Amino acid sequence: MRLSAILIRVIAFAVAAAGSVAAAQLTVSTVEERSVEAVQETLVENGHDWAEVLGDGLQVILEGTAPTEAVRFRAISAAGGVVDASRVIDNLSVADSADFTPPDFKIEILRNDSGVSLIGLIPATTNRDAFARRIARISQDKPVTDLLETGDYPVPETWRAAVDFALEALEMLPRSKISVNAERVVVNGISDSAAEKRQLEAALARARPDGVRLLLEISAPRPVISPFTARFILDEFGPRFDACVADTDETREMIIAAATAAGLEGRVNCILGLGTPSQEWGQAVVLAIGALTELGGGTVTLADTDISLVAMPGIQQRLFDNVVGVLENNLPEAFAVTAELPPLPDTSAEAEGPPQFSATRSPEGQVQLRGRVPDEMTNTVASNFAAAKFGARNVTMGTRIVQDLPTGWSVRVLAGIEALSELSNGSVVVEPETIMITGQTGNENATGEISRLIIEKLGQTAEFELNVTYVEALDPIAGLPTPEQCIAQIKTLTEGRKITFDPGSASITAAGQPIIDDIAEVLRLCGDLRVRVAGYTDSQGREEMNLRLSQDRADAVLTALRSRRVPVSTFEAVGYGIADPIADNATEEGREANRRIEFSLIQPDEEDGETDETAAEDLETDEETPQDSDDAPEEG
Repeated sequence: MRLSAILIRVIAFAVAAAGSVAAAQLTVSTVEERSVEAVQETLVENGHDWAEVLGDGLQVILEGTAPTEAVRFRAISAAGGVVDASRVIDNLSVADSADFTPPDFKIEILRNDSGVSLIGLIPATTNRDAFARRIARISQDKPVTDLLETGDYPVPETWRAAVDFALEALEMLPRSKISVNAERVVVNGISDSAAEKRQLEAALARARPDGVRLLLEISAPRPVISPFTARFILDEFGPRFDACVADTDETREMIIAAATAAGLEGRVNCILGLGTPSQEWGQAVVLAIGALTELGGGTVTLADTDISLVAMPGIQQRLFDNVVGVLENNLPEAFAVTAELPPLPDTSAEAEGPPQFSATRSPEGQVQLRGRVPDEMTNTVASNFAAAKFGARNVTMGTRIVQDLPTGWSVRVLAGIEALSELSNGSVVVEPETIMITGQTGNENATGEISRLIIEKLGQTAEFELNVTYVEALDPIAGLPTPEQCIAQIKTLTEGRKITFDPGSASITAAGQPIIDDIAEVLRLCGDLRVRVAGYTDSQGREEMNLRLSQDRADAVLTALRSRRVPVSTFEAVGYGIADPIADNATEEGREANRRIEFSLIQPDEEDGETDETAAEDLETDEETPQDSDDAPEEG
């Protein structure tokens, strides 16, 4: 009995064990099949249908030929995302790389108040330390996030020039996003004003390296315009805007389309601004232009929500009434119209000429005020106002005090003087019924600004004629000299002149101050430059002391320029001591020549420590530094 019981238990255990083994094998087989199916589906979904998946127990084996090493890696990563990576066996191979196309080098750069971030692929030969130092200087001690990877591939010929240019743009724009590859640099940035926007666009366009395309989009805060003004004229000279503003791009397109339908041709300078009196500004301007076109001539002026329409003399009264009536009924609710139909002029008798006041400004800046003023106070105010606008030395008075001038004459005179200040040269003639403004300007928006000025001072019904021409050569932004021209101007200024220092010190002498003044004036007009101010000494004295003295003197020149409001944030001062002599130190004349300050442009490839002396300009100092001079230490 006991033997039978034991036998039964042994048989039961054997059966259970066999069942467990079978169940385990079934489980492994099921897991294997499901793992293979899941991995295969994932690879196909990710575009790796070239790979074959095999199962070996709990292991997943990948076989096949990947087109590139990068694709092989992505396939393994995809499989490791489905099953545990330790279960993935890599039996993949990579296709012959004879037809392999290396990836493009590219950098995406973002700069804002939080710092600078970089991501992309750069050549393995890049000097990362020099690159990091340059980015750190640009970021001005703010955090730098460097996610750049390197690749050992052939470097395109224009890659370095494109990167240097991109970093130059990054330094100019504290809020920007820049994309750079060997063929193209895309710059998106924000400037602080419209004037700065134009200056940045000019500077970047000028600095663009050959062989690299530039896509530039710099935005600027819109100016606040008050009053919000549009003035459209239709007369014997054709249709034209004296002033045009809009609150959105869509509104501007509406206004330009209406003016084009009225016969206006060519480019329309309609600026975008803040301060619109109504969201329906564009509709009001379009309706006003349409009414003037239907009348066949005249002037329509919109100042905020007030509209003044002055028709051409001789228009039929019935037509005038119909057009004005339709305009009044169709305008948005906030707008109001004042309409006038002037009578035909009386030519039966020749009338005496009206009183006049005139102000002229020559290309050299000389201003003459002539004509009639109502009293001594007005004469004095006009003189002082002109002196404030143009400089007292440039103003010549030739006015006469005459009684019984029209009401408001003083205001018209001052408005005319202020309008003249918007011109580089030209004239303003003030009469009782109109003001005529003629001249040249370097400001593309001068016509609109003058129109708003006259309307603000004299009212929107004021009659005035503008014949103002924009001349690019007079534009202080478009006319900026190139960096090379700036250094050439410094060279011209310093021919036969020297910056001088007190012996043995870095104090600029009184005789050296005027040349610093002249250099500062040139640099203020040159915009953003990367300039090196380098100091040198002769060979007298210890090398360490000479190196320190040269550095102190270069720093002193930089400080002097900063005190003269030169933007020196992109300048650097370097002392080189006795290095790079330009004359023989064995003679007094040679030592005097070697004691010098040099101005040079910092070239892009100098970030790696290379020196480009092609743009150097010597500014010599004339103090002595022989052994018996205070310039060298006594041990020398």
